[in-house]
Amino acid sequence: MIIFNNKGIIKRAFTAVLAAIVFCMPLAACGSSEEEKRTSEYGSYGADFARQLASSYPHRAAYSVGESGAGEMIRSEFENLGYEVETQEFKSIGGATSHNYIIRIDGKGFVGDLDENGSYEDTRRTAVIGAHYDTPLNSGADYDGISGNASGVACLMTAAAQIKEYTNVGFDVVIVAFGAGGDNYAGARAFYDSLTDEQKQAIEVMYCVDSIYGGDKIYASSGYNSLITDQKYAMRRKLYQVYDVAYDNMLSSNYGFNLLYNESNYQTDLNGDGKTDLYREVSANPSDYVVFDKPGTEIVFFDSFDYNYEKLEETKETKNLTLQAYGGMIRGTQLDSMKVLDEIYRTEEEDRLEIRVNNVTFCILESLLKGSDVAMTYSEYEEFLEEQAEEQEEAAETSESETSQTQIAPVIAG
Repeated sequence: MIIFNNKGIIKRAFTAVLAAIVFCMPLAACGSSEEEKRTSEYGSYGADFARQLASSYPHRAAYSVGESGAGEMIRSEFENLGYEVETQEFKSIGGATSHNYIIRIDGKGFVGDLDENGSYEDTRRTAVIGAHYDTPLNSGADYDGISGNASGVACLMTAAAQIKEYTNVGFDVVIVAFGAGGDNYAGARAFYDSLTDEQKQAIEVMYCVDSIYGGDKIYASSGYNSLITDQKYAMRRKLYQVYDVAYDNMLSSNYGFNLLYNESNYQTDLNGDGKTDLYREVSANPSDYVVFDKPGTEIVFFDSFDYNYEKLEETKETKNLTLQAYGGMIRGTQLDSMKVLDEIYRTEEEDRLEIRVNNVTFCILESLLKGSDVAMTYSEYEEFLEEQAEEQEEAAETSESETSQTQIAPVIAG
């Protein structure tokens, strides 16, 4: 087995404070200075790992021997990156076993609500980054699930390697490789169900990555909980932050990475509530994120697809004429293989898999720096205190000047 390593790789006053900081500050102020700006050039590490995973364990259906081997490979690589890995075992209804592999990176925390003494409390908020590592049950000779979902696992690995360079993240970050995604997202359910109520409430966002290699275009989407009218913006703030990262860093012009959102605007009942929804900024493709979406966690889901059709039923992953054997679908078909996709999308000049893995990961990590929607980072809080002190000092100087002018004003005889 190839051994990979890391190369290239805060109730009252607070509401007003948060509004001032989160909504009024320029977005760019939430990041680093220009000189400290990180790059999406992470090398071939993630793409290399994806290809090694796919070639070593091409048939890794839920609960299979291949899935078990793939999981161990992921666990080992997390350890190679210096992490203590939590292996979470769970079973199917029939008693078959699978595992989740979890690493946790503590953040700096946030400044939260006022406590009973009027002091600001340290508040912990969590960001989950997840992807399943199993494949559908597919016995094709060349099938290896390089897109679905070795490509998603590659983003987990790249995030684990690169997050060490991000020293000012407030979030506690949990990276999870989910087993048995093909069994109604059993791994994601096992992970979520294992959390306490307090831990669930602390999750501010779940980033999910699935099948980002084979489709024509890369989309970032929100969860279906954002379809609820009075929740739309609240449930899409993290999504918009991801778009900001891609735009502000000119990923399209610099790396040929175009991050899109679904603008199809089909009108249909998407979430089964009997109401017509506007099909926009959500995905046609379910994945592990649905487990977090239903309880109301904010979702950012990355996958590759093509929504540029007149009707919803016409949408598919690719228009590539050589990839139409399954109606333009890649994931879960015989076309989801390195033999097919690498021949088309990997050249000496450009590797689509590497570009997409690196840039999706970059968008996630840079979005973490934008902070919480309900609390301030300590650096934001310090800036706020400095601004408050300056305003108080200016107010005092103005008051002193006005008082002085009143005292020396001439008396006008009547």
